[in-house]
Amino acid sequence: MKLVGFFIALALATGTFGQPKPEAPRDTGSDLLWKKLETRVEEIAARLDGVMGVAILDLTDGRILLRNADRVFPTASSIKIAILLELYRQDQEARAGAKGKAKLNELYTFDPKDLVEDSQIMAGLTAGMTRVTNRDLAQFVVAVSDNTATNVLIDRVGMQNVNATLRNLGLTKTMLRRKMIDIAAARRGDENVSTPQEMARLLEMIYKGKALNKELTDQLIKQLKTLKKDSYLSYELPTGVDIADKPGSLEGVRNDSGIIFAQNRPFAISVMTAYDRDEKAAERAISEVALEAYHYFEMRGKTSAYGRALPPAETR
Repeated sequence: MKLVGFFIALALATGTFGQPKPEAPRDTGSDLLWKKLETRVEEIAARLDGVMGVAILDLTDGRILLRNADRVFPTASSIKIAILLELYRQDQEARAGAKGKAKLNELYTFDPKDLVEDSQIMAGLTAGMTRVTNRDLAQFVVAVSDNTATNVLIDRVGMQNVNATLRNLGLTKTMLRRKMIDIAAARRGDENVSTPQEMARLLEMIYKGKALNKELTDQLIKQLKTLKKDSYLSYELPTGVDIADKPGSLEGVRNDSGIIFAQNRPFAISVMTAYDRDEKAAERAISEVALEAYHYFEMRGKTSAYGRALPPAETR
């Protein structure tokens, strides 16, 4: 009788008469959707008459798409994300009592000797009279990529401090090596550089509060969300999608790095290009990659793991 009871228990544990209980499938449609994204990114990159690197990082589960993502590219103005991070980091240290740090509310009086090209806001200020804060300068940097404002902030936070912060975050290929519009430095090879993966990781660390406290993290992301004169990532996105980014452009170079806030599924993305024969085509390619990525994350944000579209969660 004990032996009969044992076999009955075994049958119940494994299913009817030795058939194992069915398990939920481990591979879901989301993997196929991800592979489709990889294919489309590859197609866009292959069409570009130039070189493209891509990193797309899911800020929910950490999955990352990489294409030439460890290749070093000129950052152009995207390096300004690192400069702004250093400004906010020093302000955080100053609030904690550290001396000699740049502060967001520290004043700067406009000096025309500081002017360089592509300074649409600063060139219109009144010499010796107009006073703005470092936070204002940062706003000029984000909104119109003002190069004079950027150079003033580099002087105030220190180029080596920017690079030291990047190293402390584990970013070894991202380097600020010259001020804006320093052609002599660029000809010497002192280009500002990064990789798509490191730019995406930098944005991840900002978003997840690993670089700043929550208050300053929120302030920096809000500032990066400022409407810009150019934002290649946003060109084809639906109206109303929030994006915190900083594009960059040089002769033969176009790139953009940012966080796109797809509903319930934000992601970091960096698309960097070089050797661009047609710069407008490169801008369009960046926007196409961003749109394909958005389609993936927007769908993931509203569906189950098996692809069923679910109604929004009720809020109380």
